[in-house]
This record gives sequence, structure tokens and C-alpha cells, in this order.
Amino acid sequence: MTLNNKLAARLMAGTLALAFLPPLAAAQSAPDMPRATVKAGYRVPRLSTGKPDLQGTWTNATSTPLTRPASYGDRLAMTTEEAAKIEGDTVVRNARINAPTDPDTVKNWIQLAKGPDTLDECRGGSRGTACGYNAGWTDPGDLIMRVNGQPRTSLITFPANGQMPPRVSGPAAGAGRGGPRTQFIESSESGPANVRPGQNDNPEGRSLGERCMMSFGISSGPVMTPQLYNNSYRFVQTKDSVAIWVEMVHDVRIVRLNSKHRTDGVRTWMGDSIGWWDGDTLVVETVGFNPQQNLRGAGPNVKVTERFTRVAANRLHYAFRVEDPETWTAAWGGEYEFNSTPGIYEYACHEGNYGLEGILNGARFEEAQAAAGRAGAPAAR
Repeated sequence: MTLNNKLAARLMAGTLALAFLPPLAAAQSAPDMPRATVKAGYRVPRLSTGKPDLQGTWTNATSTPLTRPASYGDRLAMTTEEAAKIEGDTVVRNARINAPTDPDTVKNWIQLAKGPDTLDECRGGSRGTACGYNAGWTDPGDLIMRVNGQPRTSLITFPANGQMPPRVSGPAAGAGRGGPRTQFIESSESGPANVRPGQNDNPEGRSLGERCMMSFGISSGPVMTPQLYNNSYRFVQTKDSVAIWVEMVHDVRIVRLNSKHRTDGVRTWMGDSIGWWDGDTLVVETVGFNPQQNLRGAGPNVKVTERFTRVAANRLHYAFRVEDPETWTAAWGGEYEFNSTPGIYEYACHEGNYGLEGILNGARFEEAQAAAGRAGAPAAR
């Protein structure tokens, strides 16, 4: 073989090798995406394949919100005193809401000017009719999220203010969106869910979580965010895939390792996730979300990149980055650390519960009132 032929063969081999490499460069080119800090002296457990063992049951329950309260400004971390006060207040609140309701309050409920619904009975910030549960049924987490031991003001770390970037304005915003936006529900700290036209017309108009089809508040991810309860996840690995089983509604997301995104146009629940190893970190890239699973108002071309790294025996670092130029003026993302937990509980989802009947009946009553008003007659009760 001549020198030129040898050179051509080597170039061809290099080209073929590159063609089968995962899209690692794209993830590495994002300098704003946080990187994990492994605890000093910690040795990552490994599978028989030599890859890190991420398996186990993990929880991201925390009282730290996704977006940062404005009072912190650009401060990423709380002081030790601030964190201790918040966690101390939570202990006091829990004692109050776990205690039997005062008999006088029960007896005089209607007569009370505002009543207990003005208090944080939901443990998620909602009040009054926006509180679908009292705190005895919820478990959002009692502790501030810590990353490498540092108490955090928000899970979002970029932009620097801990908020999602401004939304794109104008006629091209969110171009190409399709399908009913049936899951635009922010995380629990945001209060009541957004009202969508037609959501009370029939059961199919209700959210995916309420219909037991997907996790409430898209806790299944990506992005995987803590909610009002059921914040556990179980990870199972093989050499070809990673399965992430979500306690909430028992979603299971499958990450195909060293694969390519599907090209058949099918948009699946939780998107199309592929993964690869960057050293001891599992990198996951997800696109192709089902149009009904709305990532906080994103368009159909949103891309989410995640990084999973074991940093201690009981801690799993999680970083995320969201890109959608059709929806937001910049990428946004952040980090937190899962904590190990003994197990995952059954989630017996019951579509609608008793609330659905009341919701639909209420909507029909409002429609009857509106129709009677147009006709100039009182609505029947």
C-alpha cells in the first residue's frame, strides 16, 4: 500500500469512528452547565462493565424552589443562619399542621373571617381553594437543597438571577407548536395551575397528571423537578440502557445508551432520551417531546441535556440545561443533588378522584348562568 493509500485509509477509519461517536461535543460546549464535585476520598462503585453504578432509589425532595425568590437577587447560596431559620420554621409549621385541628375552629369554621385556608396548609405555598390537599397528605421536603454542602437559594443556577430567561415575543414565538397544551403546570411553589381554554369541558381536557397519564408538574422530566409529594426515583442500568422509574404516577423513562435519536417523527412521553458516558458522568440528551407534555411552555424543538454523577455514597449530582430559542431568549439550567432513600412506594393513581365530578359540574353551572344571563332569566340551581 502506498503512503497516500495508507493516509486515505486512516482518514476513512477516523471519519467512520467519528460517525458513531455520541454527540458529546455538544454537551461539553456548554460552559454554563454545572459540573459535579466528588467528595474527597469517595470511590465510585462500578458495574461489571466498568461503568459507574448509578442504581438505587433517590429523592430530590426539598424546600428549595426551582426559581429563586427575588429577595436573594443573584445570590446562589444561603448563609448557614438563613438555611437554619427556614428549616427551623418548617419544623414549627409541621408541628402545627400535624396537630389535631382546634375544636373551636371546627365548630366556627364558617364564621371565621378567613379561616385556616389562609395558612400554608399545603406546604407548597398555595392558599384557599388552590390547596387541593392539606399538609398531612404532602411531602415536598423539609430541608434546603445542598450542593457540595452549600445551601442553595434555587435549583436554577443560570441565568445568574435564578429565573427562567425572558420569553421570546412576536409572531414567531414558539413557532411550530402543535397539539393541546395540556400540561402547562408549573412546580408547586407557583401556586394555582394556569387556566387553559376548554379544560373543564370534559375529562379529556384535564391535565395529564390528573388523568393518571403522566407525572404531576412533569416531575418525571426532563427536567426532573421536585413536587408536592412522591419525589422518589429508582435507577436501573444495563449495558445498553438506563431506566428511571418515577414514583409519581409510576412513569418510566428509558435512556438508550450510545444510540441516535429516532427519525420516524413519533414524539413520545418524556421525549426521546439518548445517553453516553463522559468519564464517570452519564450525559443524557432529550428531544422530541410529545406535544401534550409541555416543559413549562416550551415549543416542540426544545432540547434538554442532563448530567448524572455519583459524588458520595448517598448523593447523586444532577445538572440540567434547557435550550429552546423559539421560546426563551437564552438557555437556562441548574443543579441539585439527589439523596439516597430506602425505597419507592406504590402510587395508586385514581383518575379525577372526587374532584372531577365537582369540576365538571361547576363548569356546567357557570355555563348555565352565562346562558341565562344572555337570555335575561335567572339560572336554575
